[in-house]
Amino acid sequence: MRPFVDTALTPSHVTTLRLATGIAAAVAFAIGDRVWDITGGWLFVVSAFLDRADGELARLSGKTSTFGHRYDLAADATCSVIAFAGIGIGLSHGPLADSALLMGLISAVAIAGIFWLAQRMERAGEPLSGAAGFDPDDALFIVGPAAWFDALAPLLFAAALCAPLFLIFALWRMRKDRRNQVSR
Repeated sequence: MRPFVDTALTPSHVTTLRLATGIAAAVAFAIGDRVWDITGGWLFVVSAFLDRADGELARLSGKTSTFGHRYDLAADATCSVIAFAGIGIGLSHGPLADSALLMGLISAVAIAGIFWLAQRMERAGEPLSGAAGFDPDDALFIVGPAAWFDALAPLLFAAALCAPLFLIFALWRMRKDRRNQVSR
């Protein structure tokens, strides 16, 4: 992003492009056609890279803001939630039928819950972070390859199982941390 630091391009412009490509990916996934799944995978990966780029541009250019941070979080949550809803819709046109819709809904709701919880914990000064420098958000980079290699069904199954489990774990951890703070 260094070449864009002294240009009119703002981090919010990049976030808007991230949001647009994320929405386009979700729509492509919802079509439920192999070519559109591959297209959706590419769009989702581009969107994920733009998510990294907006923050990088903000830091390098000194254009960080509370609004920009909140807009970025809202775009991240929106793109992730609707991508899994779109995958569920698209896969419902095939052999998974209504179970794909249910898995898409479960994944989308759990992912929305994770984003909500992460934002709440961040405001409380207890950021929800991963281990060994791995951000839970990084797991989303698997969506593109899953689409390219015709593995959206296993991905959706894993998301419908793992996202709620991660949400439960994060809620437990937050509660445990708060209890520890009270007992001090």
